Amino acid sequence: MLTASQLLSGYARGVFPMAESADDPRLYWFDPPMRGVLPVGGVHASRSLRRDLRRGGWSAHPDGDFDAIVAACAARDVTWINAPLVRLYRDIHRGGHAHALEIRHDDQFAGGIFGITLGGAFFGESMVSARTNGSKMALLWMSSHLSRCGFSLFDTQFLTPHLARMGGIEIPRAVYHRRLSEALRQRAEFNAVAIQSDRQLLQEITQTS
Repeated sequence: MLTASQLLSGYARGVFPMAESADDPRLYWFDPPMRGVLPVGGVHASRSLRRDLRRGGWSAHPDGDFDAIVAACAARDVTWINAPLVRLYRDIHRGGHAHALEIRHDDQFAGGIFGITLGGAFFGESMVSARTNGSKMALLWMSSHLSRCGFSLFDTQFLTPHLARMGGIEIPRAVYHRRLSEALRQRAEFNAVAIQSDRQLLQEITQTS
């Protein structure tokens, strides 16, 4: 049975585990030839997304209910998050190396994202959207927060069309491993600074776009 320590060692080597389905207890290691990454502090916000943020009502809450975010991400007809991974994520969170960001709109759950942290690297595991733009807001807030906390690598494992629209790119395995090695030598702390308000995030996006 894979332990939390073994999982973290895998991430440090550039590999990550996935299950074939929620019902399959087995885990498989992956090291794809092309790796998806997002810019830290530079996720693209479309005009419509900025307009939605400007309307107000959005807020972000780090580590409010980690288990609930993981459960929401796994609550799909097809998922690679099985029971052993849920247990491992919980253990790693308790050890301080897994974090979640919950997004609310008008104080109602709207989406979220969770991942693993090592040094200056954030390994995004999964995200979920409970309303329009919920997961996009999670990416915006997470990218900004990682930058402000000293992270330099935002790993998304694979690149999806959704991530590409927000500035995600693919890099070759060798390039990824070099960037990972650099990030692991850095010091970053997920809770080093307070999360920004929606107005502060909007101001930052406006200045950098």
